[in-house]
Amino acid sequence: MSESASTGIGPDSCTAGIPKAYEPQAVEEKWYAFWEKEGCFTANADSPKPAYSIVIPPPNVTGVLHMGHVLNNTIQDILARKARMDGKEVLWLPGTDHAGIATQAVVEKTLRKEGKMKHRDDLGREKFLEHVWAWKEKHGGIIIQQLKKLGCSCDWSRLRFTMDPEYSRCVQKVFVELYKKGLIYRGKRMVNWDPAARTALSDEEVEMTETKGHLWHLKYPMLDAAGQPIPDQFVIVATTRPETMLGDEAVAVNPKDERYTRLVGTKVLLPLQNKPIPIIADDFVDPKFGTGCVKVTPAHDPNDYAMATRHHLPLTVVIGPDGRMTNEAGGGFAGLDRAEARKAVVEQLEKLGLLLKVEDYVHNVGHSQRSGVPIEPYLSEQWFLKYPAVESSTKAVEEARIAFHPDRWAKTYSHWMTNLRDWCISRQLWWGHRVPVWYKKSEIRNPKSEIRAADIYCGMEPPPDPENWEQDPDVLDTWFSSWLWPFATMGWPETTPTLKKFYPTTDLVTGPDIIFFWVARMIMAGYEFMGDLPFRNVYFTGIIRDKLGRKMSKSLGNSPDPLELIAKYGADALRFGTMRSAPLGQDVLFDEKDVELGRNFCNKLWNACRFRQMQGGEVQGEMNPALLTSDDKWILLRLDRAIREINAAYAEYHFNEIAQTLYRFFWSEYCDWYVEAAKAPLQSASPAQKANTLAVMDFVLSHTLRLFHPCLPFISEELWHGMGYSADMPEAQGGKSILFAPWPKPLSDAEKETWGLDDAADQLAAAKYDLVGLGRNWRREFNLPANKKLHFVLKPAGPLAAPEVEVLRLLLNAEQIRVDPGYNPPQGTPRVANSLGELYLPLTGLIDFAAERARLTKELEKARAEVAKVREKLDNPQFTQKVPPKVLEEHQKRLADWQAKVNQVEQSLANLPA
Repeated sequence: MSESASTGIGPDSCTAGIPKAYEPQAVEEKWYAFWEKEGCFTANADSPKPAYSIVIPPPNVTGVLHMGHVLNNTIQDILARKARMDGKEVLWLPGTDHAGIATQAVVEKTLRKEGKMKHRDDLGREKFLEHVWAWKEKHGGIIIQQLKKLGCSCDWSRLRFTMDPEYSRCVQKVFVELYKKGLIYRGKRMVNWDPAARTALSDEEVEMTETKGHLWHLKYPMLDAAGQPIPDQFVIVATTRPETMLGDEAVAVNPKDERYTRLVGTKVLLPLQNKPIPIIADDFVDPKFGTGCVKVTPAHDPNDYAMATRHHLPLTVVIGPDGRMTNEAGGGFAGLDRAEARKAVVEQLEKLGLLLKVEDYVHNVGHSQRSGVPIEPYLSEQWFLKYPAVESSTKAVEEARIAFHPDRWAKTYSHWMTNLRDWCISRQLWWGHRVPVWYKKSEIRNPKSEIRAADIYCGMEPPPDPENWEQDPDVLDTWFSSWLWPFATMGWPETTPTLKKFYPTTDLVTGPDIIFFWVARMIMAGYEFMGDLPFRNVYFTGIIRDKLGRKMSKSLGNSPDPLELIAKYGADALRFGTMRSAPLGQDVLFDEKDVELGRNFCNKLWNACRFRQMQGGEVQGEMNPALLTSDDKWILLRLDRAIREINAAYAEYHFNEIAQTLYRFFWSEYCDWYVEAAKAPLQSASPAQKANTLAVMDFVLSHTLRLFHPCLPFISEELWHGMGYSADMPEAQGGKSILFAPWPKPLSDAEKETWGLDDAADQLAAAKYDLVGLGRNWRREFNLPANKKLHFVLKPAGPLAAPEVEVLRLLLNAEQIRVDPGYNPPQGTPRVANSLGELYLPLTGLIDFAAERARLTKELEKARAEVAKVREKLDNPQFTQKVPPKVLEEHQKRLADWQAKVNQVEQSLANLPA
């Protein structure tokens, strides 16, 4: 039966208990307020129950809910709610991240727009931070309220913020300890520099983007021994960044490249700067790149910097921290933006005849993850961390003490852990945790890496004589605070009851894009400061994309507002629609139709419960095994199968399979088949039989609502109480809330034996439904209205009880089913058969055979014409070899569909009497 078809559970009349229509907004507001007021989400560290804990990946404090949050937090909420129903003491710990670069950039932009500053230096550090804190207070709670709208069952009494005083103390303590261990040091290194945010970035904050650019081939004049240019003799270098040539200090060749070995030790003239630079030999040079000669710009390329160190070359900085050319670049270029300087340099070289050629060139360019601008390799003094606890953290994943889901990410993790580079942890920002290091004021003008240890103070409190010291102006990378999240949020360094009860945490749900930023670093921090892993399982979500497979973005206009979807369809619908299309670790192709399907599913659940309530009778009465019909036994076995499948899916973190199993069981098996079949005993004259059917319905629905609760928390809670199921439960086990109702268990062998749930009853019901499905096809085949009462003849394969025939009659919407073991049908009478017997549909008086033959003949001609049209395209190599795979696949499916239509119409024609 189609999803839009009626199952008889429609809004036909109203009951005193459950309202006629489901109004999600009112239900959601009511129950969330109830859960909060009753402290349903608050974890008790003194509880004797086994612990389950999960820490939220802290969203940016000034962020707003997007579809990625919906996916991630719905999964977390499902896990937390399921654990409560499993009888565990659950802590889902929420919080927000101060998001240094992102938040500071937003506030700076706002203040510039308001005319309050041109640069933050205009305000000064203290005044600027007042504005940031004011911004945080105004916007910081928005995403928390939005998560509540989604139904997130976080313990809000434990809400944390990475700039809270207690949390900041944790960050300071970690820095001081690692500094004293010699793992944190100050050094001058080539770093990734964001010229827009004017701060250093870690390698993980740089996104490589394929970029269409150019490869410029430049001519550097060769010099003789006296330093004079040799006429018409040049060394050709190829570069993607001609503006950096102003800082060149050498030209390098490979020592094994025979084309250039004779030139090593000679010099060339650096154009535009008019200074001699040497030709050096270095194994790093790839003889196959460009001409085999590479320009060496030590201050603006990490590989060139390494070569300069080996060959003792000077470092000339020609691009400043603001992305503009410095005075060292020369008078004609100083002050230009780097992009402007590129054009100017190319123009000058072309005028001088020193530009040999320009080629189109596609290459990967590093961009700042936050500001989106190309990063600049920049020589800068920064704070670095040598990663701690590397061996134990690597083994924890390799030996599956920490399980990754999907496990393919374990290889990615292991590869990164074996190729670690020291982490640049300082940022040239004002918003964040300030580096807890002070320098003697007498030494402050010296390079920090050269200041004597005696003139540096590192501590959680300022020096005893603060007037003689000046604090380091840098702040710490945001990830330096969030890598402590699993234990710093629970009261560390104190051994609090919360920390003792809930650490290590059970699950972490996050995206694979931050496996290095966050996951790996949390594991190292856990082993370093807690001596134990921070979590036992990591579930990596996919990326939410639109139905065309594009990443969601504001510029494409394909990123829906989750709050608008909740207002339109309800939170449960959004959750269920998202889960149903979220395979383990794969990208999610979002389509609003999935949310609409989720809403339809909620309405189906609502109407199914109303239908049961409209029948009256005792709620959750005892089932009498002697009165169980084959349909009752079939649905009980299907419920048992659904519970087992859902439990297995939870164990493997296959959330889409959970949603799909719930959908199949409830929509198809319960509503489409069982409820329709149950109308026979419900309409019978036997009160005992009717009561038994209602008891089966209550048993199935009470179990189903509990199965639904983690995915559909609001509607399941409303119906749990509306159906009266909460009244039969102790308060701590579902009486107060379905949150604490025990998770359904599969049927035991003893229960199956008591209720007679054997294969025979299951097969009988399955055979009935199969025969009904075959019989229903005749309505479509012969163009018969769905509401027309038909007459069928059943030639049974064996004895068949009258109640079973009555169920067949109802499901086939038949006026009558005549049971005739000796039936001899007229020629051309349509027939279907299975293990239950043979079903016939006498057509005499039902249709006009001549008109029907004409209609089907016309339909057959059209179908054959469509087959020929599609086949002509697919037989044409010019079409099949040029169209995208998706278009080819669509045409192949179209051919299969029309061929099936031809077969169906041919069969219908054959069934007509001659």
